[in-house]
Amino acid sequence: MQRMISSHVAVNHRLTTNWLSKVEAAGITGVEIFCAMQHIDWRNKQQVEELGYFFRDSALQLYSVHAPTYTDEIWGRSGPDSHINITLRNKPDRIRWVDEIKRVLDIAEVAPFRYLIQHLGDKDQQFSEEAFEAAYNSLDELCLFGRQRGVEILLENIPNDLSTASRLKYFNDFTHLNMNFVFDTGHAHIGAGIEHEFNIMRDRVRSLHVHDNDGIDDIHLFPGSEGGTIDWTSVMKMLRARPGQYPLMLELKDVAGMQHPIQEILGVFDHLEARSSAQWATRADVVRG
Repeated sequence: MQRMISSHVAVNHRLTTNWLSKVEAAGITGVEIFCAMQHIDWRNKQQVEELGYFFRDSALQLYSVHAPTYTDEIWGRSGPDSHINITLRNKPDRIRWVDEIKRVLDIAEVAPFRYLIQHLGDKDQQFSEEAFEAAYNSLDELCLFGRQRGVEILLENIPNDLSTASRLKYFNDFTHLNMNFVFDTGHAHIGAGIEHEFNIMRDRVRSLHVHDNDGIDDIHLFPGSEGGTIDWTSVMKMLRARPGQYPLMLELKDVAGMQHPIQEILGVFDHLEARSSAQWATRADVVRG
């Protein structure tokens, strides 16, 4: 499986071409840029153009971009008006957020990428047919806008009642959009279980978000670190059963004080790739989440 990482591992710092150069030098083949305002300002033409120049001259692939979930720099704590949500029933609000995501899709004009990762709804949002209808109206417009820029939108399983594996399947049945998915191991572990969720989504999975947690909180631990409870031997066996369908994309937390995160990430790749043939000792003495 191709080794790729999300820039979520550096999300509390400004995204720079220097960081991307270190990723490339480590032999990682691709990245997903996580859109958070403190990390990358998708409205800032200069920052976006710098990324475009970098990827034009680099062997590192910009595989995907994660759509923002907030417009502020403090993870939505400035108030509910900063929460990006394409499932809102109020049409003016929904149009506002669709336009915001179009700005992100416009990055592909300067720095081409294959997939945009999109959430349905806010954290812990409850299911309703009205929310699905609003999501359909938003995505019908966004998918067309993305295709015109060579980008496919993938829906992610997240911890709310709109975006479980079964709900995502229902959304495809509910609409004609035939969306493909990104499968998130940590979110599935919090929910109905990784194997259960993957078996529902697997035919349409085009990317992964690989991270660990305690089965309760979405804390994006390095796989194998203290507090993680995912059985990576069985998970890697399951993921390896569909070769070539998706890369091994790590989406890890930004750990304050970690001296050499990219080296730690390389160690995670090595251990994950060895899961089908050997038992893995916990790496809690190396990686502290």
